[in-house]
Amino acid sequence: MNLSSLTLPIPITSRTRLGLKFSPVPAKFRELFWLGRDDGSRDGFAICISMTSKPVRGWHMGGRLRPIVSAFTEGQEALVVKSWNSMKQDAAELGHKFFLRIFEIAPSAKKLFSFLKDSEVPLEKNPKLKSHAMTVFVMTCESAVQLRKAGRVTVNEFNLRDLGATHLKHGVMDEHFEVTKFALLETVKEAVPEMWSPEMKTAWGEAYDQLAAAIKAEMKPPPATA
Repeated sequence: MNLSSLTLPIPITSRTRLGLKFSPVPAKFRELFWLGRDDGSRDGFAICISMTSKPVRGWHMGGRLRPIVSAFTEGQEALVVKSWNSMKQDAAELGHKFFLRIFEIAPSAKKLFSFLKDSEVPLEKNPKLKSHAMTVFVMTCESAVQLRKAGRVTVNEFNLRDLGATHLKHGVMDEHFEVTKFALLETVKEAVPEMWSPEMKTAWGEAYDQLAAAIKAEMKPPPATA
């Protein structure tokens, strides 16, 4: 697992050093601390300090550090839900605009999509792009809406492990996630200008960051076969 991709700031109020019983995770990190629970359980809130001194949040369960949701507030949830309720009826159109904005910012990103590589159909009229764009846009927005209630990143009708494997296979890099985030925020802003505010931008940005972190956590090569 590429735990360093889950870099997120966490205030440390109390901590207890974990032992090597959490191997192999500690082998990749300088320190591993337990936060908020001291009942001897193997499951709980943990922070890892990597060799580059970057903090990583996670829910340690079954010997594996899993990404968890940060403090996504009730107010942020309300902003995301309100704006999505206003946008969802136009999801197909907005999803298409979302992807057109991505390719406007990063034209080379078209190479990541097999159905676009050799296509002579303009992006504005490509039916496969329209279908894919709506699917991704709806998945992203629904994930944001469910974030606080679920307490973790959820992707309806999808599997995070499969999403991670797909992104890895097609060579998606951190820069692509950043471009996508910018395009998403611009799309939402244009869709609900009367609702848009710095607080709404922060809410959507936080929700997207959580989704991106969860996908990145699953972007790992398959185990080698003997």
